[in-house]
Amino acid sequence: MALMSIEKQAQDYYARAPLIVLGSGASAAYGMSGMGKLANYLIEHTDVSDLPEKDQSNWVSFCEALNSGVGLETALHQVQVSEALTGKIINHTWTLINREDLEIFKRSLEGNDRYSLGILLSHMFRSSISTINIITTNYDRLAEYACDKENIHHYTGFTHGYFRQLSQPSEVKVSRKANIWKVHGSLDWFESPLKDVIGLSHLEEIPAGYLPQIVTPGTQKYQRTHLEPYRSIINNADLAITNAASYLCVGYGFNDEHIQPKLMRKCARQGAPITIVTYALSEATKKHVINGGVNNYLAIERGAHDDQSVIYSSLEKEPVVVEKNLWSLQGYLTLIM
Repeated sequence: MALMSIEKQAQDYYARAPLIVLGSGASAAYGMSGMGKLANYLIEHTDVSDLPEKDQSNWVSFCEALNSGVGLETALHQVQVSEALTGKIINHTWTLINREDLEIFKRSLEGNDRYSLGILLSHMFRSSISTINIITTNYDRLAEYACDKENIHHYTGFTHGYFRQLSQPSEVKVSRKANIWKVHGSLDWFESPLKDVIGLSHLEEIPAGYLPQIVTPGTQKYQRTHLEPYRSIINNADLAITNAASYLCVGYGFNDEHIQPKLMRKCARQGAPITIVTYALSEATKKHVINGGVNNYLAIERGAHDDQSVIYSSLEKEPVVVEKNLWSLQGYLTLIM
């Protein structure tokens, strides 16, 4: 397949105003910790000495599983984690990710570099589109920063301001808007002492009496996402997936039960085209997309080095290797702009 054919396929899919799905790989490109680094941080910083003996025993089993090479999410599913222990895991996860998020934000203030996502959104808004939907499993605020740098209003389920409260999408009336559906919560979200969920921006530590609202891997993940604001956010994300005519996945591994069932059903049953750009295609991606009955796909991963891409296309029987960076979001932009 010639590069010109790849460009045409990418542009055809992009012309349908894709819904954007951001996975952990989209944030890893900026230095955010992945599951491996988070696991090591939890082992090093989580003190369970004040918890019941059963929790301490479960924590030892959890750490042993991680040290044996078991992944973080798998380990959290293998070990029974109490609400108290879950709270410690959430707090330490928030501390690590929040610190890295603030560092990225501060670096962005020091230079005039634009976020690749922001460049993409600005390009999409040059058309008649008034609303772009972004679904992300990430807790960080990189999508919000990308919007801010491009002077694009964004909506995450809350009002604007320093003390934000839950609101409906219809309450935000602007000429163009990016909806950012954060299905696993956000660094900004906290349960207040009044037991409601509010948004507080750019805090360096968790306020006394407030609980971070992020959903970490594990068995309690399924229970928490049935509560507000997750239930409303996921419902809106489902609606966005249903109404979209095309999809662009960035650094997403297709391992989330809140996103991919509807996404794959739309692609497999209705032929909606999907583009995937990522450092490395996960086994789940290959299973659900490349080998899963999806008829219209373009999946690009990094090759042997940064300036090489391996391209899987529904138009070709075999992968195609190109000596060019097309696997990153920045590289993908060269295909469509």
